[in-house]
Amino acid sequence: MSDDKRKGGNPIPDDVKNYLNDDQLAVLHKIEGFGWSLKFVRRPLFLEPVVIVTNADGSSLGVLENDGRLNLEPDIETRE
Repeated sequence: MSDDKRKGGNPIPDDVKNYLNDDQLAVLHKIEGFGWSLKFVRRPLFLEPVVIVTNADGSSLGVLENDGRLNLEPDIETRE
């Protein structure tokens, strides 16, 4: 049995705008000009989505907080 919790969903949903609020979308568009991009959206049941972004070379992760702040010291665990 696999420990992988994903159920075949894409890391970035096709309807990503339904998961990001206006503040997050505005900041995402701004940081894309600096080489950052959306890496994935965690979609836990009954909780707010968590928006994860990465820099151009993939060496740094950040979380787009609900208020639009970019948190570069997130308390998250990722699989590599």
